Amino acid sequence: MKKLPLSFYQREDVLQIATELLGKVLTTKWNGVETSGRIVEVEAYAGVADRASHAYGGRITRRNEVMYADGGVAYVYLCYGIHHLFNVVTHYKNTPHAILIRGLEPLSGVDTMLERVKKNQADYSLTRGPGNLSKALGITTGHSGISLKSRELFMADDGIGFHKTAIAVSPRIGVDYAGNDALLPFRFYIKGNPFVSGKPK
Repeated sequence: MKKLPLSFYQREDVLQIATELLGKVLTTKWNGVETSGRIVEVEAYAGVADRASHAYGGRITRRNEVMYADGGVAYVYLCYGIHHLFNVVTHYKNTPHAILIRGLEPLSGVDTMLERVKKNQADYSLTRGPGNLSKALGITTGHSGISLKSRELFMADDGIGFHKTAIAVSPRIGVDYAGNDALLPFRFYIKGNPFVSGKPK
């Protein structure tokens, strides 16, 4: 299994990168304890022109400033004051593209994941949805800005992927405030996978 190079993230087409993340392995190693899962659902956010993006209109805040870094770092933010949502920053410095990881199929460290989410038995909700998967993998806002080539948090290719015919496309979930941009086909997921967080209305 090889970590994805920075060149994977530092490209201009956020939609292409998003689809290519499907099948890749997201791994955390906090204090030597490994948890990982295969990515089965993502959403792309296209920077300053995208009304659904935190960087829409060139907005820069203490929370989102990491989005303006060179691609290949994590952007983690708090949603509703509860859920830590993990995003992959792409493109180059000062172009704030990002990809939200919405669904994972667990691979390693399931017992640790269960402890983190306080469950006794694994089910599909363990890593289905961006808040659930971050909790299961121990990802918090304190990890925002960390390199995706670090020892503790990284994305990798284990040679297993999905054929393009297995990939479905839809509008993003929960971005109704974005007007017409809420209708953009920027969500990609694996058809029929039980760890996909659900279809938009």
